[in-house]
Amino acid sequence: MNVLLIGSGGREHALAWRLAASPLLSKLYAAPGNPGVAGEAELVALDVDDHDAVRRFCLDHGVDLVVVGPEAPLVAGLADDLREAGVRVFGPSKAAAQLEGSKGFTKDLCARFAIPTGAYRRFSALEPAKAYAREQGAPIVIKADGLAAGKGVTVAMTLEEAIEALEACFDGSFGSAGAEVVVEEFLTGEEASFFCLCDGKTALPFGTAQDHKRVGDGDTGPNTGGMGAYSPAPVMTPEIIERTMREIVEPTMRGMAEMGHPFQGVLFVGLMIGEDGPKLIEYNVRFGDPECQVLMMRLKEDLLVLLNAAVDGQLAHASARWRDETALTVVMAAKGYPASPEKGGVIRGVAAAGGDNVEIFHAGTALRDGELVANGGRVLNVTAMGARAREAQKRAYEAVERIDWPGGFCRRDIGWRAVERERG
Repeated sequence: MNVLLIGSGGREHALAWRLAASPLLSKLYAAPGNPGVAGEAELVALDVDDHDAVRRFCLDHGVDLVVVGPEAPLVAGLADDLREAGVRVFGPSKAAAQLEGSKGFTKDLCARFAIPTGAYRRFSALEPAKAYAREQGAPIVIKADGLAAGKGVTVAMTLEEAIEALEACFDGSFGSAGAEVVVEEFLTGEEASFFCLCDGKTALPFGTAQDHKRVGDGDTGPNTGGMGAYSPAPVMTPEIIERTMREIVEPTMRGMAEMGHPFQGVLFVGLMIGEDGPKLIEYNVRFGDPECQVLMMRLKEDLLVLLNAAVDGQLAHASARWRDETALTVVMAAKGYPASPEKGGVIRGVAAAGGDNVEIFHAGTALRDGELVANGGRVLNVTAMGARAREAQKRAYEAVERIDWPGGFCRRDIGWRAVERERG
């Protein structure tokens, strides 16, 4: 099979790494990719916002499957335009991608189909939203309705923070994404990520993980796209997984089909596990980043076989097996991230840092005069396997130490919850 992978981050490097291992693969293209992806695929200079250009490339190069990594092209309808041209795509339609593209759409779906989530209200004007926030009190959660590159959600611990977040949304800080706002209940418990491969009818459980959103050790500082992750998530017990499927995923699949938007692709379920069980925080319609990196390390199946089964509506006959070990990834970010990351710093020692049970996935890197340089906020994903979380954590940080990048930093406590559980 000829496969085109859309995207340029650490998630896409991890997907390329797994796809390249499939005996079914003839040729892997990636657009635009990055220097790490280039080790697994042929990079093509495609503007993925130009759907017609992507369509022409697929038809001219005999592409049998397109795998869309990031959310923005899905929300923009790339999958629809390619399917219309007869190109097979792994990823939801524009209508189904509203599960991530509109926070309000998801909350309304939850209300309609009795899916457990936090209480909420939708607003399209500042003053009523401020009045509601004052009425509810803090802590409270403010979400820009649309895509805001992971920066549109504020967990406001004070009313002042909530008002500032609302003003930021309505003054255009997030562009059109903040034209409408969801104000919702603050949920307590432990967060976890749960994934399913979906074919429109069947949802196949596809692993658990736990992310670290705050930029600093001890979960301090501003939210980021994710500073590290590990899999499996101990809080996702067999009972919690069963309840998540029954109470959240299955009614979502039924509801989307009933609304005429059957969901095919990755359903990323962001959960809060509290005393009364799992509640939905949000849906994403693609693999998490950096959760994808740890899932790909643990997956024992041929990824391409599973993606084909999802596209062909055959997941009822598929299974996903996992390595028992823990995978853990540490994000190395450029100084100044998430506000103003410093680009251009030279990075050395990446090849030497990898090895047995350690993979270095490139996220925001570029080549300049033959040298690897930082070209984004989150730059490298140092990913390791271990028999237990503590061993995976130790291996990952040993690999971090082998990388020579004065302009980078990382959290030093990735996996702390799992490590504390192991200590008992």
